[in-house]
Amino acid sequence: MSESQTAPNPLLDELKWVHGMLRRDLAACRRLAADAARGAPAGEIREGLSRLRSQGPLFQLRTNCLAFCRFVHHHHGLEDAAVFPRVRRTAPHLAAAVDRLEADHRVVSDLLDEVEAAAGDLTGDAAAQARARLAAALDTLADHLLEHLDYEEDVLGPVFLTW
Repeated sequence: MSESQTAPNPLLDELKWVHGMLRRDLAACRRLAADAARGAPAGEIREGLSRLRSQGPLFQLRTNCLAFCRFVHHHHGLEDAAVFPRVRRTAPHLAAAVDRLEADHRVVSDLLDEVEAAAGDLTGDAAAQARARLAAALDTLADHLLEHLDYEEDVLGPVFLTW
């Protein structure tokens, strides 16, 4: 194998594929929330949402954020239940890294709960405050989640080559 080629790593490729979707969808939710929070005209928000194949702006913002949160919760639950125990068995030298990843999952879970709560309030009496709260919650989530995804890929990639 030449220096420019690396061994195939289908598990890492799949993890990066899922993480890529998470990054993409988080960016879309953040853009929409920031636009709504700054009071963008409904037509502008609708146009952005139509690119995501959506209809009513606030309804779809709420729907997309809630679906994203459920997906991340599910993805992290699978990693906690199936991936991390195997990493602990096959690569015990990574115990501290797995501890960090599991701790990250708990932090991200709390941040997802905040996003879900703000998204749930988008159609209530305090919708304007909920829009700003949602945009801020998504920014905070992004700060933590994006760093976590990068770290996880770096740590788990080499281990996946051995499976």
